[in-house]
Amino acid sequence: MSDTNFDLVVLGAGPGGYVAAIRAAQLGLKAAVVEREHLGGICLNWGCIPTKALLRCAEVASLAKNGAQFGVNIEGISFDVARMVKYSRDVSARLSAGVGHLLKKNKVQVLMGSGKLLGKGALEVTDAKGGVTKISAKHIILATGARARVLPGLEPDGELVWTYKEAMVPKRVPKSMIVVGSGAIGIEFASFYNAIGVDVTVVEVMDRILPVEDAEISKEAEKQFKKHGLKIMTKAMVKKLDRAKGQVTAHIEQNGKMQEIKAEVLISAVGIVANTEGLGLEATKVKLDRGHVVTDGYGRTDEPGVYAIGDIAGAPWLAHKASHEGIICVEKIAGLNPHTMDKTGIPGCTYAHPQVASVGLTEAAAKEAGYKVKVGRFPFMANGKAIALGEDQGFIKTIFDEKTGELLGAHMIGAEVTELIQGYTIAKSLETTELDLMHTVFPHPTLSEMMHESVLDAYGRAVHF
Repeated sequence: MSDTNFDLVVLGAGPGGYVAAIRAAQLGLKAAVVEREHLGGICLNWGCIPTKALLRCAEVASLAKNGAQFGVNIEGISFDVARMVKYSRDVSARLSAGVGHLLKKNKVQVLMGSGKLLGKGALEVTDAKGGVTKISAKHIILATGARARVLPGLEPDGELVWTYKEAMVPKRVPKSMIVVGSGAIGIEFASFYNAIGVDVTVVEVMDRILPVEDAEISKEAEKQFKKHGLKIMTKAMVKKLDRAKGQVTAHIEQNGKMQEIKAEVLISAVGIVANTEGLGLEATKVKLDRGHVVTDGYGRTDEPGVYAIGDIAGAPWLAHKASHEGIICVEKIAGLNPHTMDKTGIPGCTYAHPQVASVGLTEAAAKEAGYKVKVGRFPFMANGKAIALGEDQGFIKTIFDEKTGELLGAHMIGAEVTELIQGYTIAKSLETTELDLMHTVFPHPTLSEMMHESVLDAYGRAVHF
């Protein structure tokens, strides 16, 4: 390569890294991105996008199985998982190529290899063949993401114990499965495999599934998932795992009692670990806290000229958080005056059946923070569009500060709530009050009307329930 001197270099081309590089180029900075595996990172290739493609397959399967409800009689339904996987991989490949096009369009140099800091403004990139290229940059952004956390005794082997990667490209469809962890990743895989006929047991160490969500949402989710055939164990921990040919035996402690559950496969979905190794951080002033890089509100570390965004910089571990952090970081570097990120305004989504989405404080967190709250709820069963869709289970919950009318949080479970949540996210960003939302006209018939009714209910004004 001819260019080795840059204004800005990003290590990692995931949703934080490539967005940061493109924004830098838009602002007139000479930018490069270093990527060791694939453009788009884990999110696009092994996370957000391919899992949603698989879950779309599960959704189609569910509709087919329930076709008679809509007067569409479908007989002899079968699942071609190889084609589902191909569909998922094709979607990822298409988008990865799209990222490459965007980087080229914006004149961002792409260097395939592993990057390492060598000192102030200096890096080396080692490619797959061992070739080393030294480059320099005034600003270096770490966007190397994270990997699956491995618990002792649950080390993945690709056959009996899977990570998300094996779960997305299964060589076979097991008849039974244990999923350890009930966060978004665990629940999404449990939902997918349940939809295609696998006997799935979810094991969660906390007292409820989806523990970061509002307690009412978690309770409703567990009820709905069990209704769909999922087996769920809370306050449970895998103490030991025996592996035999074609089978695992999990020794699970729950409420002080031990029991054994046998399955063909176990998926470990117990969190992530930031990718900080091999970056040369030990020779810098960059600080780590519980494995993550410590930054200020603009992505700056304690090492001048070194920044961090995305999963490597801590929770929440979400692609859209990484992208927005990248924008903030680059705009600050370029001399603009961006707002620091308000993490209470970052929405979270779980694309299971039913879907779960939220933004802001849970009711418990709001009360713990000292707020006196007003809470509204509205059920799917009272919404015309939901009933017409055959999706009448779920509800929307809104939480307001009684004193100011500020929207503190919104929590949803049901059909398409991962799309609906952005309405409340915008409302929070604009510091909308209950009156603003009450005076907004929502179209009929839509699922979004429930958002309006939930706000009205918080103030005793719900009309349709």
